[in-house]
Parts: sequence; structure tokens; C-alpha cells
Amino acid sequence: MAEVTVVKYSYEGEKFEILVKPDPALDYKLGKKKDLSAVLVSDEIYIDSSKGTKPSTEKLLKAFKTEDKTEIAQKILEKGDLNLTTDQRRKMIDDKKKQIVEFIAKTYVDPRTHLPHPPLRIEQAMKDARVSVDPQKSVSDQVKDIVENLRSIIPLKSENISLEITIPAQYASQSYAVLKSAGSLKQEQWQNNGSLKAILEIPAAARPNVIDRLGSITKGSATVEVMK
Repeated sequence: MAEVTVVKYSYEGEKFEILVKPDPALDYKLGKKKDLSAVLVSDEIYIDSSKGTKPSTEKLLKAFKTEDKTEIAQKILEKGDLNLTTDQRRKMIDDKKKQIVEFIAKTYVDPRTHLPHPPLRIEQAMKDARVSVDPQKSVSDQVKDIVENLRSIIPLKSENISLEITIPAQYASQSYAVLKSAGSLKQEQWQNNGSLKAILEIPAAARPNVIDRLGSITKGSATVEVMK
């Protein structure tokens, strides 16, 4: 694996590059590393690193509003395109694909059954539809187009449902945290005996997971009804 790779950034037609160490740079882009000095090969800013050409101070000031090389390198690293190694790119695509599959499984349902498609079914549909995943784009930036492509293979619908939930007193406080993290609490009523009645709005695909989590906490004593 190369010890050095390039991060490229463009601003109003002007191109800028920095030289970085591949794995630390990827960790930085993924938010796993904060130490810029461990990422940069040098603090030099280039127009073309292969030729060693450098931008003028005027160009740096226009693009970055500063001539501080460390600040500029940080902006290029955060906003620019990291030239990934083959192994890095393969791993990032696999990781991003898993995130997208997980998001679709949690957010979309089969409109015929109102249940989520199994992750393996979604993965197969992505293969059948020949979906390409961009490893450097966020899930939210690409999932809408991916779902449109998948609809020719599997039916997908994004819909919310409301659950009417009753939690016995001894499990109420522990279950409350689950409810808050699972969706939008539309109503909560604490009863005199300490039990909790709540109305929770969630993506329809999240229903099995919510029921499993509440069942585990309350040892099956919670009641969960889908509101019509």
C-alpha cells in the first residue's frame, strides 16, 4: 500500500491538493481521528502535487480566507476528495452498503404486509438493480435514488405508524428511554400506580425492533397495539 495519497479540493475552478497518509486520512474523514499532524505528510498546499506547483497567496486567501497552512489543510481534508487505495475503497463501499441496507430495513416496509424486508432481500435487490454505492457520500445523500432503483425489484414504502403502549410500573422508567430513542412520543400518561401509557409514532419498519426491545425489558408484560 502506498505511504502517501492525495486529497483534492476545488473552489470556483481553482484546484488545491495536500499529501496525506492513506489510513490516518481515512480515519480522519470518518471522524475516528482528530489529530491533523498524524495525517499530513507535510503542511504544503499544492495546485498539482505531482509537479510540485503551489498556489499564490492571493489564491489561498480567495478560496480559504486565510493563508494559515494548517487551517487550509484541515479544510481541504474535511471538504475534499480523498484518493482512496483499492483496499480502502472496497472496505468503505462494503461499510456504506451495510449502512444503507440497515437504513432501508428500518425506514421502509413492504406495502402489502406493512413489514420490513429482510436485510438479505434488500442486499439481493441492490445486486439485481446493479446499484452503485458512493463510499464518500452520506447515506442520506444517496438512499433516495437507491430506493427508486430498488422499487422495480421489491415494493418499498416509507410510512409511519402510531403504537398505543402500556408499560407496567416496575419497568416504566427503563422503557421510557427506549420509547424516547425509538420514535416520536405523541402522548405520555403516568398512571397513579406508576405504570405508563404512551402513544409512540415510529417508521412502520421499526415496529418489530421496538416490540422486541420492550418485550425484553418488561419480560413480555408490555402491551403494544397499532392504532388505526
